Amino acid sequence: MCYYVDGKLSTKEIREAFNVETNFNDFKGEKMISGFRAKGTVEKALPIITDESPDVAVLGDWGLLPFFSKDRSFQAKTLNAVIEELELKNSYKNSINKRCLVLVKGFYEWRSLDKFGNPDPEGKVKQLHRIHLDNGNQPFALAGIYNIWNDITTFSICTTKANTLMADIHNSKKRMPVVLNENDHSKWLNNPEYLDFAHPNYDVKLILENLEPEKTPSTLF
Repeated sequence: MCYYVDGKLSTKEIREAFNVETNFNDFKGEKMISGFRAKGTVEKALPIITDESPDVAVLGDWGLLPFFSKDRSFQAKTLNAVIEELELKNSYKNSINKRCLVLVKGFYEWRSLDKFGNPDPEGKVKQLHRIHLDNGNQPFALAGIYNIWNDITTFSICTTKANTLMADIHNSKKRMPVVLNENDHSKWLNNPEYLDFAHPNYDVKLILENLEPEKTPSTLF
């Protein structure tokens, strides 16, 4: 899945990397952003580009809120949208053709290991990895869908079956976000055939780096 991203982006980087304007100033993202909300917090903002305004980056709130949401507590359930099931889920089926690019510098996943450090999907030990597109460590886009709820732009990151690299890293659930090559940004925003972007129909070259000492997620925050 994809619950933690590197959102350390400046407005200058966003404008230069994606050739867009921004409707916000002095955005300062965080090196590690979790979609899960700590008690007492509400917004989890990330820059996104929507199909309706492809020349402008806006701040979206992570966790798509469909029209029937009564409040924002629902967002914890919609951080990710399984791309193979978009038409089957009431939360997502009205947003299938509301496409967005979620702008990041990377994303994080934990690899499950046994006590000897060997890969083990059932292992209790977790090792953190940072993954990014093979583009010279520049900002890149994840495929997303969105909905405007009570004047708030909310989004989900689409996930797909893991490719070979990510199946080894995310070795328990074997999922990954849909990472887009730069040349395919417009195609994602405008192409109704979303399954064209499901693995193995679509794949990109990813770089694995920043291996940390073995930790569990609870020790990081």
